[in-house]
Amino acid sequence: MTYVVNEKCIKCKLMDCVDVCPVDCFYEGKNMLVIKPDECIDCGVCEPECPVDAIKADTEPGIEKWLKINKEYSEIWPNISEKKDPPSDHMKYKDEKNKFEKYFKENL
Repeated sequence: MTYVVNEKCIKCKLMDCVDVCPVDCFYEGKNMLVIKPDECIDCGVCEPECPVDAIKADTEPGIEKWLKINKEYSEIWPNISEKKDPPSDHMKYKDEKNKFEKYFKENL
């Protein structure tokens, strides 16, 4: 099992999860974070820290798309080990639906 970041992180990027991760398995894209599945030790400390509920176990139904996205982009985005400030307008995106289709950026 591993944990993955889903679309709720897009445009929010609050990073409370980064502060508590004991193995620094978060990677930062332009407008979201991902978890590198091969580095995640399945401790679960990040999941309750996310204020927008964007971190889920890979055993949850329908999470396959996000496992693939986390794996793919953790290979190309830079590792992040310290919390940064969120985008100034992050609260207006907190409950928005379909953020992946609207806002996802590969940051390549």
